[in-house]
Amino acid sequence: MIPAAQAAAEAHRFLSPSGVEIAFLLVGLVTLGAAVVTVTTRQLVHAALWLVVALGGLAVEYLLLTAEFIAWVQVLIYVGSVVVLLLFGLMLTKAPIGRSPDADSGNRPLALGVALAAAVALVWVVVDAFRTTWIDLDGAVQGSTEVTGATLFKHWVLPFEALSVLLLAALVGAIVLSRKKEQER
Repeated sequence: MIPAAQAAAEAHRFLSPSGVEIAFLLVGLVTLGAAVVTVTTRQLVHAALWLVVALGGLAVEYLLLTAEFIAWVQVLIYVGSVVVLLLFGLMLTKAPIGRSPDADSGNRPLALGVALAAAVALVWVVVDAFRTTWIDLDGAVQGSTEVTGATLFKHWVLPFEALSVLLLAALVGAIVLSRKKEQER
């Protein structure tokens, strides 16, 4: 083991987790379960509602990491806006409420293999990148709302704007598709 990693491991006692670490693990398991149900269910509305649970779980994880600003952004933008837009899109396109045979392409084994390979690669990259990095939950807050907001809107304003245009285009597309079906009748 690398000396810095060994010293960090000894300083942070892996065998005696704190209450925050236990809560983080439990909320993470619930979030993972909700995400799995989101992508495996055949009912589109249920998938959207499980997505709310998964995104809400991520917001709780951000709160446990003392990133309150990012947690509220998660709730307001993703849980509030994106899921509502998704549900409006489902309603406007008259997607089936019950089980949808179109929601299963029959490629589950291949999709599972690709998902597992992507998960292993992602975990490997994240663990390798942050192997010796520790977040001190008892210390001072790492980033204030002012610093986080300035960083987001200074360096990441283009992706935010691109996402808003993409969501607007999806909503307009759903309205156009629903109008064409009504006019054909």
